[in-house]
Amino acid sequence: MRTRLDDVASPVARKYLRLQGAERLGPVCARKLVQHFGSIEKVFDASLAALERVEGIGTYRGRAVMAARNDDAADRAIAHAGTGGARVICWEDEEYPRLLKHTPDPPVCLYVRGRLEPEDGVAMAIVGSRRCTRYGLEQSERFGTALASAGFTIVSGLARGADGAAHRGALSAAGRTIAVMGCGLNRIYPPEHAELADRIVEGGALVSELPMDAPPEAKNFLPRNRIIAGMSLGVIVTECAKRSGALASARCAAEYNREVFAVPGQISNPLAHGSNALLRDNHAKLIMCLQDVLDELGDVGRMMQPADAPDAPEDPTRAKTGRRLDADEAAILKTITLDDSPLEYICDHSGLPPAKVAATLTRLQMKGLVVQRPGNLFARRAL
Repeated sequence: MRTRLDDVASPVARKYLRLQGAERLGPVCARKLVQHFGSIEKVFDASLAALERVEGIGTYRGRAVMAARNDDAADRAIAHAGTGGARVICWEDEEYPRLLKHTPDPPVCLYVRGRLEPEDGVAMAIVGSRRCTRYGLEQSERFGTALASAGFTIVSGLARGADGAAHRGALSAAGRTIAVMGCGLNRIYPPEHAELADRIVEGGALVSELPMDAPPEAKNFLPRNRIIAGMSLGVIVTECAKRSGALASARCAAEYNREVFAVPGQISNPLAHGSNALLRDNHAKLIMCLQDVLDELGDVGRMMQPADAPDAPEDPTRAKTGRRLDADEAAILKTITLDDSPLEYICDHSGLPPAKVAATLTRLQMKGLVVQRPGNLFARRAL
C-alpha cells in the first residue's frame, strides 16, 4: 500500500530531492554525478573520496552530498508539497518534461501543481515586459489564443504584463498553459494573479524548481527563464525593453537550439527596443500571425495547421497520403524497433539533437507510426 509521501513523490524522486538539496551542488554537477556513477542510488553509496574525484565536485560538494543522505529534509519537503496540493517529480519520472530534460542544466526536481501531459511536448513560450503597453498585452493574448487554438501548450512565467496576457489567451481558447514560477508554489506572485493561477491549474500546471515557500526574490527569475525556454519548441518575445528577463529567455532558447520569434513594435516605444533589437540583429524571426510561426516550425507547423485555415497548405507528410517521411523522421524510425526504445537511446543513436528528437517523435506519433509507452519508451507501430 502506497504511503501518503509516495502519492506526492516517487521513491526515486525522494532520492533526487535529497541531491537537489545538497548545498551549492546545482543541476549541472548533479547530472555529472548521476552520469559518472550510473544511478542516483550509486551516488549516495559512493565514498567521499570517490565523490571528490568527479570533475567539478571536490571536497566541499562531496561533503554536501554525503550530508544529503538522510531522508528527513526530503520527506519534510514532500509532506509540505502534499499539503499545498503539489507533487514532486524528478528526471526519471515519466511526467518530467522531455524537452526540458535534454537541456544542459535541467532542474533535478520540479514541484508541480496541476498536471503535465505528453501533449505539452508541443509547447510555445510567450514572454515580454511586465510593464508592456496595451499593444504588448494585446499581442501576447492574441498569440496565446491562436497557438492554443492550434493545439500548442502555452508556457510563460505568470508575471504581470505579457506573461499574464499569454496565459489568459490560452485559457480563452480552452487550451493548455503552464506557468513557470520564480518562487515556491505557495507564494503566488504577483498576488493579484492568484485567481489566474487557479485557472491555470485546472487546465495545465504551475511549475517551480524552488521549495514550496521560497519567496519571489530577484535572484530566482533568471534561472526560471531557462525552464520556460527549455520546456518549449520556441520562444516568442512580444514586447520588451533593452534590459528584460524576456531577453534572457530568448538567449536561453537560442542556446538550447530552439526557435526565437519576436513581434515588431513601434520604434519610438522604449518598451519595444529589446524585441526590435532581436529582429534588427537577426537573433529572432519576425512574426505577425499564427501562420508565420507555423511556417518556421516546418513539419511540426504543418501538423499543427488548423484544418479550417483558409490558407492552410496541403500537408504531403500526413499519414493518409502515404506517410512520406523527411530525413529526421526516417533517421528516428531506423533507430526505433518494435521493442521499446528509451528516449535517451533514440537521442544517442539517431544523431539528432534532443529538441529535434522530441519534435520528430511527436510528428511520428501523430502519423500513427510510433507509439509511446510508460517510462518514456517508444516503439514502432506494427503496420
